[in-house]
Formats: sequence, structure tokens, C-alpha cells
Amino acid sequence: MVRTLLVRGMLVGLLAGVLGFVFAYLVGEPPVDAAIAIEESAAAAAGGASGDEPEVVSRLVQSTLGLLTALAVFGAALGGIFGLAFAYAQGRLGRIGPRGTAAFLAVAGFISLVLVPQIKYPANPPAVGSPDTIDIRTGLYFTLILLSVVAALAALAIGRRLVAQYGTWNAALIGGGVYVVAMALAMFVMPTINEVPAEFAPAVLWDFRVATIGLQVVLWTTLGVAFGLLSSRQTSAASRGG
Repeated sequence: MVRTLLVRGMLVGLLAGVLGFVFAYLVGEPPVDAAIAIEESAAAAAGGASGDEPEVVSRLVQSTLGLLTALAVFGAALGGIFGLAFAYAQGRLGRIGPRGTAAFLAVAGFISLVLVPQIKYPANPPAVGSPDTIDIRTGLYFTLILLSVVAALAALAIGRRLVAQYGTWNAALIGGGVYVVAMALAMFVMPTINEVPAEFAPAVLWDFRVATIGLQVVLWTTLGVAFGLLSSRQTSAASRGG
């Protein structure tokens, strides 16, 4: 059963990666190109030779085959993890069924792994961020993701313990409140990093960050909807066969 869910998750994740590629190519690549143009203009104005270094991989390949490959691999890996999480969570979240379980995992995963960490450390396009601080920025970002996952699991455990005493709705509110407070404290304590140049175009930065969140919305929505639909159909087929 776990193997079936793992394979199903990887296949759905592959689909999510392909759909994510379509979104990233249409919505995400224009602000990336604009950011690269800003970087090249700044280098030229400073007397740098931005075009002298040969490209290992052309921009065309990066934005097409390279992007598709990266998202397909990432989607398949994410889908596999999603399938394993579904195998563990199925039957432990009350009587919400396969679709409800998949939807819950997708929403929880998006919030804890993507949305909350990017509130503190949003994604930056090319030309933003110093190469000297990339290790520090990466470490802080993944530390916040880890804290978010731990806080989410703790909030879920607390909520489940309080269901019998306060009811499902109130227990969910208390668990959610625990998560919000824990993450607000974590984001307050962790250092803020802002390396966006004052002259960088705000519209390009906004478009890039919206596209980054939008790509994740496509990935997690596809996982939640498609995985839940397939699991629900299998459950229904098994019931009819029984």
C-alpha cells in the first residue's frame, strides 16, 4: 500500500511539475528576463563586461528544457514525499476521506513549507543578493522551514489532544493559534536580510515574487486535487469490489 501511494505521489508530482513549468514559463520567466536585463545594465554602467563570460548553458535552454527538467524532478520528489505523508495521515485526521486528507496535506504543506518561510525570507530574482551571503541566507531560510514544520506538527498534535475536550473546531483554532504564535516568535528572533538595491525596479521584484508563490500554488494544488481524486477513486473501486 505504501509503495502504491509512493508511486502515485511521484506520478502526480510529475504532472504537477509539468503544469508548474507551463506557469513558470508564461508567468515567471518575464520578470527573470527583466531582472537579468537590470543586472546587465548595472554592470555595463559600472564599467563591467557582463557579456564577456561565455554561457555554460544558454538562456534559451535554461528557460525551457532546463526549467522543465528541474520542475519535473522536483515535482516527482515532492510527490513521493506527499504520498508517504498521505500513507501516514490517512485515517488519523478523522472521517474526512482521501480527498479531504490530500487537501489538508496540500494546504498544510504549502503554508508551512512555502508561504510562512517566504514571509520572512522572500525569493529574490537575479541581480538581488550578494554572493558573499548566499550561504547565510540559505541556512536561515532552511532553518525557518525546519522550525515551521516542527511548529506545524506540534500544533497538529495539540489540536488532536484537545478535540475530545473542546470539539474539532475549537481544537483546530487552538492548534492554529499555537502555530501562528510560534512562527511569529521565530520570525521576530531570526535576523532580517534585505539586499534589494534601492534602484531595483519594484514592479519586477513584485512580479517575480508573485510568480514564485504562484508556481508553488500550482504544484501544491495539483498534488492535493489529483492525488485526492485518484485515491478516492481507488477507495470507491475497492468498496465496490468488496
